[in-house]
Amino acid sequence: MPRHRALKTIGISVALVLVVVLTGGFFVYRHLDGNITSLNVDEALGSDRPSEIVKNDAPSKPLNILLLGSDTRKGQKGHIGGDTPGLSDTTILLHISADRKLAYGVSLPRDAMVQRPSCEKKDGSGTDPGGLSMFNAAYAVGGPACTIKTVEKLTNVRVNHFVVIDFNGFRDMVDALGGVEVCVPEEVNDTTGHIYLPAGTYNVKGQRALDYVRVRHDIGTVENGDIGRMKRQQTFLASMTNKAVSAGTLVNPVRLYRFLDAATKSLTTDPGLASLKDLANLAKSLQGIGLDKVQFLTVPFQEYAPDPNRLEWAPGANRLWYRIRNDLPLNKRFQGDVTTAAGSKNGKPGKSTSPGSSGGGGSSPSTTAPQDDGNTQAAAEKAAENGLCG
Repeated sequence: MPRHRALKTIGISVALVLVVVLTGGFFVYRHLDGNITSLNVDEALGSDRPSEIVKNDAPSKPLNILLLGSDTRKGQKGHIGGDTPGLSDTTILLHISADRKLAYGVSLPRDAMVQRPSCEKKDGSGTDPGGLSMFNAAYAVGGPACTIKTVEKLTNVRVNHFVVIDFNGFRDMVDALGGVEVCVPEEVNDTTGHIYLPAGTYNVKGQRALDYVRVRHDIGTVENGDIGRMKRQQTFLASMTNKAVSAGTLVNPVRLYRFLDAATKSLTTDPGLASLKDLANLAKSLQGIGLDKVQFLTVPFQEYAPDPNRLEWAPGANRLWYRIRNDLPLNKRFQGDVTTAAGSKNGKPGKSTSPGSSGGGGSSPSTTAPQDDGNTQAAAEKAAENGLCG
């Protein structure tokens, strides 16, 4: 074959490969972008809202994003913004600093008794007058809009965006990552939630992972119920975040695509975050925040006197809302309850344990005990109680 014909053939081949790659990339982008559901709640929120904080000496403005885990389940015909009640099983108020150097998420107990403001009913049938109720009833009444109104009324913090994650999608995200590691200090045997885990280290996936983050009883730790579950969810999110940004995920195109596909399918957001471009811009602005600077904690709480099965926010919560309103980092008062997205207390990454024999139900146990992460024994025990490996 003449040399010029060979070069021409190579050139055509390269061009075809580029066309396939670029076309495939375009359709992948369109597919993922189309997965995200947008929900505009501006009209339902009205104009009587806390003012936004603007820092003239910062490149961006502080952001407060309300993260909601919907417990609408397959087969119950419930959907976000629809007419089936559905509750918010998980609520986290995520604060991102204006200088994009730190972020912290505050878990809000679903069983806390609060004064809920009046809200438009999400089925469009009128207005609910509000009043004393459990916090997660706001979602049942008015969906994300009523939950935002309730948070803003109680905290005087402006919520800039919201993200609702469907729990079925959450399960698929865990599966796409190949599972998430958890350390169970004592046997879990919840006959109500149908989950059984002997003490040990596990790579949980599928329904087992979803059951683990939602179980409230017979968990074998000091803190059962809503508070124990919230702290367990915080540590699970820390491990999941660590796995999602690991080299094993980012350099594996198949795993990365499956994770992004599951993630985008599970999301319902306000229009300001309802595209891959919007989410990518947010992610780009957060590049300076290391995983050790992404912190999780629980709002200060106390027993609700009229009903010991319920909680209420403690007076110390006001100090936390003050710090968010003024874009301040967490001080020592709150550091004792912090877990970081790096996967351990105080930002020290946990040490992975070696896999053991395969267990049933989508989890693999390890006989290796969790390693001490270098903090005090009390802090290590507290972290381990909530499933943190390290």
